[in-house]
Amino acid sequence: MSERTQWDSRISFLFAMIGVAVGVGNIWRFSYVVYTNGGGSFFIPYIVAILILGIPFLIMEYGLGFSFKTSFTEIMKKINPKFEIIAWVLVLFTFIVTVYYMVILSWDLVYLFSSLTFDWGADAANYFVNTVGGSSNLADASSFLIPTSIGVLICWFILWFISNRDIDKGIGKASKILIPLLFIIMGIIIVYAFTLPGAKIGIDTLIYPKWEMLWDVNIWLAAFGQIIFSLSVGETLALTYASYLPENSKLVDNVIFVVLSNSAFEVCTAFGVYAILGYMSFTSGTPMIQLITEGTGLIFIVFPRIFNVMGLMGHILAPLLFLSILFAGITSALGLFEPMLSSTTDKLGWSRRKTTTVLCIVGCLLSLTLTTGISSYLIEIVDTFVNKFGVLLLIPIQAIIFGWIYGLDNIIPVLNEHSTVKVGTIWKAIIRYIAPVFLFGIWLIGIYELFIHATQFEFMIDILVMAFVLIFAFYFSRRKSAVK
Repeated sequence: MSERTQWDSRISFLFAMIGVAVGVGNIWRFSYVVYTNGGGSFFIPYIVAILILGIPFLIMEYGLGFSFKTSFTEIMKKINPKFEIIAWVLVLFTFIVTVYYMVILSWDLVYLFSSLTFDWGADAANYFVNTVGGSSNLADASSFLIPTSIGVLICWFILWFISNRDIDKGIGKASKILIPLLFIIMGIIIVYAFTLPGAKIGIDTLIYPKWEMLWDVNIWLAAFGQIIFSLSVGETLALTYASYLPENSKLVDNVIFVVLSNSAFEVCTAFGVYAILGYMSFTSGTPMIQLITEGTGLIFIVFPRIFNVMGLMGHILAPLLFLSILFAGITSALGLFEPMLSSTTDKLGWSRRKTTTVLCIVGCLLSLTLTTGISSYLIEIVDTFVNKFGVLLLIPIQAIIFGWIYGLDNIIPVLNEHSTVKVGTIWKAIIRYIAPVFLFGIWLIGIYELFIHATQFEFMIDILVMAFVLIFAFYFSRRKSAVK
């Protein structure tokens, strides 16, 4: 793989990796996780999770990608040909995440245009259900949400336009533009949010510590789950991007920089979000508890209501918010798409442009099936299954394969050669012992919740997703690779 393209600079790689980490979840998920898991006291397990899972696992991924200079599926096959099917299962799960992630981006795109004239009107919830995200009423499954469908086509075209170019000319250049713009826009929103009357109410609500909750194991599991979700730990995104790094790269230093950037972004964004919620509570007399939610409810229902009563600043902040979400989403989608693109290119021997085109067509068609009148419900089902069952199981399996079978001593010299921060015995112990135990624990809890609460319809969707993954994983792993 000596001809494998490379990042044109360290800054391109860092911005791309920050783009992978900083996504939609940082904006609409982190603040809710903090609030519901001990407030200010949550930052203790959060920091612990970064130190014993986030940083160590990403260091391993950087080392493997940089050492092998090939796709994740080829790496697993080189370690043991029997492991290739495991790799394809994970890569396909990540591709499915890309599929529904693009639908969420299309929701944001619709809201970006709607924010210019506040098309959502006085009833933001009704607008989301009837125009953009649908509901959980299965009777609506036969209809399509046209604005969302059009948004999907646009989002996939953007992904294709960027991804079909070499890594430095496509993702690298896009990241160097979008990431600084994202930080600038979000910085403007956060600074202004702090000046709003009632901002302190929201911030105090967010960070008020509940120290007794530190004894609750669920808070620690939530912290580890947040780090996995936020940093895309073990989803092969970091490994794939690291495979394009040039020689003399400071691998461990790069990991620490990316992790700190991601944490700084999501913590600052959480303060901004709750400052705005505090403003709404102060001006409307609505208790904070009635405003606090996560995900689509926060971004597409609560925030439009807030913008409605903010006057001129609402018309300025609304487009900025949805534009920042779009930038964060695009850079994350590029990272989610890259493992499937890299692995398929290596397997079939196609050009990057041809592989990108075929995968984008397939992905777009799959995304369109999620733009029906039950769009948000379908995405919730698929997201829950993919993350709680698929990804969470395959991450500790990777720790075992790389930590015990391949051997971490093989990549320690590569990691330490140019890095200021060195790794050794403690790092190996974390990957081999601590990470698998925590990850399997989180997986078991996730599986319990998945099967306890799932309906018959949800089981059917889960089975379809699993069938898709297994069929194509078997096909790709059995096919002769073009990579020698």
